Amino acid sequence: MLPQSRRLLFVVCLAVMWLESCFVHHRRTPPPGNVANRPLLTASKQELINRIHRAFDPIHSFRMRADLSPAVGKLYGGELTEYATVRAYVLFLRPDDIRVLGLDPVLHSSTIFDMVSTGSEFRVYIPSKNRFVTGNNNAPPSSSKPLENMRPEAFLHSLIVEPPAEGDLTLLEDDTDESKAVYILFMAAGEPGQLHFTRAVYFDRYSLGIVRQKTFNPAGDIVSETGYGDWKPYGEISYPSVVTIQRPKEGYEVTMRVVEMTINPPDITSAKFSLPRPPGTQLTVLK
Repeated sequence: MLPQSRRLLFVVCLAVMWLESCFVHHRRTPPPGNVANRPLLTASKQELINRIHRAFDPIHSFRMRADLSPAVGKLYGGELTEYATVRAYVLFLRPDDIRVLGLDPVLHSSTIFDMVSTGSEFRVYIPSKNRFVTGNNNAPPSSSKPLENMRPEAFLHSLIVEPPAEGDLTLLEDDTDESKAVYILFMAAGEPGQLHFTRAVYFDRYSLGIVRQKTFNPAGDIVSETGYGDWKPYGEISYPSVVTIQRPKEGYEVTMRVVEMTINPPDITSAKFSLPRPPGTQLTVLK
């Protein structure tokens, strides 16, 4: 017969084993990004930077025809008011010239807005209001109507995903869990001790394609958030056929669905970005 101390130890062991079997529960976790049977791809920071270069470097200019669907309201956790889709034409020329022309949503024959950005300045012509607006791209919004604060610079920095600038600090995060599987490439700039994030580029870990870009101001606020979907070849160069631009501070978003795209056409010159003020229009200067 076992001594009392050993019998007590035996009983304790049985109790522990019983408790473990009662309190252990097996839970099945969803696959990363909640997508089954798709392997995750891996890449280094430099490999992802190279992917940005491959998407950006071949594009020196483009001509785009797109359906542009605007909406205004509170972008995060609020309600949006959607407006009629308009036909838009977009011209781009490196390094920073862009022109966006919007046509009447019904007839596609009359201009509802024409906007140009060259360097640090922009110009916007709104024929229906006989209004011409010009100023600095960094000028704060001036209208209580969000769509009247739409600037060509917003399209410039959303339709093109640039590689990190010389001198940028770059950081890579693997943001993979049961709801998403992305790499995030952060870019930061500023003086020592005053660094701040400037941009973040998101890569889908199932394809390593670019799916999102955020830009930030020095305070860390989101200036723009752009989604890129359904990349397609246009000639020998791939480009997203759906681009969604969100501007939370201005309170609007624009979804662009590419109808036709020509990359590096020979006739895109600086002359295409001249937008003189029509005589008799009401002038507004923003600084």
